[in-house]
Amino acid sequence: MVLSQSEGPVPTARLAELHGVSKTYLAKHLRALAHADLVNPTEGRDGGYVLTRAPEKITVLDVVQAVDGTEPAFRCTEIRQQGILAAPPEQCRSACGIAKVMADAEKAWRASLSGVTIADLAATLDLPALRKILTTPITP
Repeated sequence: MVLSQSEGPVPTARLAELHGVSKTYLAKHLRALAHADLVNPTEGRDGGYVLTRAPEKITVLDVVQAVDGTEPAFRCTEIRQQGILAAPPEQCRSACGIAKVMADAEKAWRASLSGVTIADLAATLDLPALRKILTTPITP
């Protein structure tokens, strides 16, 4: 969201300061975002990160998938086939109720995230305060 309000590259140090996280922690996520082609790193004295496209074209789902991957959050381990009440494999040919509910929840969650853009989130920020911070030199 911060990058959507910047007129140039935002240094990692400034982004870390704004989010209250370490530069090392943030750098890991910025690398993932760069690998997904959501941000572009620039080097040099005035280097930092910029968005690769308009904030209206980047969804929250794009960001989540870049950082966390595309695998579903729930992974069925077929627990119903374990323990003293284990169901035989022939009774487990289709997904159980829990797996179905979790798949539906995952689909709804991803649909919701895909409907929100970085621009939508940026609109909820105190933009004058953010722009002031972005234009203030970083003190070592």
